Order: sequence, then C-alpha cells, then structure tokens
Amino acid sequence: MKQLISLVALGLALAVGGAHAADEKAPTAQQNKMKTCNADAKTKDIKGDERKKFMSECLSAKPAAAAADAGTSQQNKMKTCNADAKTKDLKGDDRKKFMSECLSAK
Repeated sequence: MKQLISLVALGLALAVGGAHAADEKAPTAQQNKMKTCNADAKTKDIKGDERKKFMSECLSAKPAAAAADAGTSQQNKMKTCNADAKTKDLKGDDRKKFMSECLSAK
C-alpha cells in the first residue's frame, strides 16, 4: 500500500513538473540583464565584495546607459556565450559547436 501511494505521488510530481516545463515563458528584460551582468562579472573574474558592488551597479543601471555601455544585443549574446563556454571549459570543435548553438538561440 505504501508503495502504491509513493508511486502515485511520484507520478503526480512528474506530471506537474512536465506541465511546468512546457509552460515556461521567455525570460524578462530583468532576467536578461541579470544574465548579462553575471556573464560580465565572470569574464572580468570579479569575486567577493567587488562582485557584489559590480552586480549592484550593473543591475541598477538605467536601460539607456546599459545599452550604450553594453552595445548591441548580439554583442551581449556573444559575451554571455563566451562566458558560458569558458565556465564549461570548452575547447576546439566542442566550443565552436556550443558557440554556434548559443548565438543562434533566441
């Protein structure tokens, strides 16, 4: 009986989790900004209190100022993809494939 209840609970959890994954929305502007700021901090290898300060300034920057500093969205995507590839320690063909997929993703 306990096994049956466990299986039913597991099935419900998987069903709810699958429905949630299918219902995923596109990231908001703030989420994109957070991703870009994180990628910049990784690229610059900033840690500790200096990273906290950098992130605070980066996230609180006005959109116009951020756009002027950051450049085009393609450049932002390139920074983010480069930081992700560096974090994953990708090299050679694996890096080329990753960068191609990352840059072409919407």
